[in-house]
Amino acid sequence: MDRSDEKSIRLAVEEAQPESVKRIEPHRVLRKLDWRLLPFVSWLYLLAFMDRTNVGNAKIAGLTTDLHLTGVQFNLTSAMFFIPYCLLDIPANVALKYFRPSRWIPMIMFLWGVILLSMAFVKDYAGLMVTRVLMGVAEAGLFPGVSFYLCLWYPRFAQAQRLAIFLSASSLAGAFGGLLAYAIEHMDGIAGLAGWSWLFILEGLLTVAVALLSTAYMEDYPETASFLSEEERAWLIETLRIDTAGSSKEIKLRYIVQALRDPHSYLLAAIDFFIVLPLFAFALFLPTIIVGLGYSSLHAQLLTIPPSVCGCVFTIIYGMASDRLGVRGPLVLLGSLFSLTGYVMLFATDKPLVGYVATLIAAAGLYPSSACIIAWTSGNAGGDIKRGAMIALVGGIGNSAAIASSFIYRSQDSPRYLPGHETNIGCCCVLALLTVITMLRFWRVNRKKEAYCLREGIDPSRFEEFADMGDRSPLYRYTL
Repeated sequence: MDRSDEKSIRLAVEEAQPESVKRIEPHRVLRKLDWRLLPFVSWLYLLAFMDRTNVGNAKIAGLTTDLHLTGVQFNLTSAMFFIPYCLLDIPANVALKYFRPSRWIPMIMFLWGVILLSMAFVKDYAGLMVTRVLMGVAEAGLFPGVSFYLCLWYPRFAQAQRLAIFLSASSLAGAFGGLLAYAIEHMDGIAGLAGWSWLFILEGLLTVAVALLSTAYMEDYPETASFLSEEERAWLIETLRIDTAGSSKEIKLRYIVQALRDPHSYLLAAIDFFIVLPLFAFALFLPTIIVGLGYSSLHAQLLTIPPSVCGCVFTIIYGMASDRLGVRGPLVLLGSLFSLTGYVMLFATDKPLVGYVATLIAAAGLYPSSACIIAWTSGNAGGDIKRGAMIALVGGIGNSAAIASSFIYRSQDSPRYLPGHETNIGCCCVLALLTVITMLRFWRVNRKKEAYCLREGIDPSRFEEFADMGDRSPLYRYTL
């Protein structure tokens, strides 16, 4: 979708609305959504990502020694988290729509908080493995669920920067996690517990507390938004209807089947796969990489903060640019080139300062690409259920890369971890190629739809005729 598409959507909305609604300022409505939704869901994802990756901080704080982990056992426990996490994405998004977001999200959040608490008391490899699998089950619905949730509230021309703000929490999680781990490492021995145990306890308690509070705060859908006036709700509902070419909101199995059969789902999923593999390796092993550069384990906890903050800032910048330009693919391509530069530097140098600067450059490309691919998926799926299923499918296949990412930084490759850097360089190259192919594909389909509408005299007034077709409607335009 380009800027002309956005303008035409807004004009169509204005013409369709009664006089009282025409006086609504769209900018003010979107800002209301921002203040009500974004801080809260970003905080949820920050906690989720921090709870998911804190095992990397626990590793260099003594977890592997205390549990007598050897060889690739730590890598296996990291990988096992992502198996149920990927398999349950689609059922979780259907459950969100069925049970309502205000019930589903707090429930799964409470469950993974309790499981995280139990991780503090594991005594061996088997206990760690079981808790990590259960964490994957509980947390499966959070990322695809909140991504889907935001896309139910915002029109496509406003989604990228909002998803970027939400996903920037994942990079901030690295900063908070590193700072918290640095502080908690000094709690070693208190109440007879290791420092890494206190890391799981304090983060688990925080997650449980936020889950309980969220039950009273979280809104469900625009149709029931208590913080909007009647006219604002009417404007938002009509805007979303026209934005999706009147696509159906009903829960029907055939919309899930449409997502599973759509080749675009798998093209976008392949892109996400080659984003996630280096991204999760970066998030999980950044403390290990920094130690390998020659820094102490204690300082490494603090040095994870600047790359994480850098990723957060660039994610928001990319998201704003994506919505302003009305494109997604070019930003994913730019991110792949940034991350490629960072990993080439890490591979080529043995100087600590140069290697550390390389982590900043890699972060500036990895985290923004993750946000743009979700907005790209949402913008190219018509209908609530297909969109939710497609986001979950892309996320599920993409996040399966995290299983592989758990093994690319092996202890025997210390201190420089060259095979891991080589793997990520390859991923960035494939990512760039797939992104170009996908942009060309969507451009070609859009041109065909425009020619068909012109030939058959189809205009936006006929939205309802094609509602069940979703993004296959001749009136639906794919976002490049």
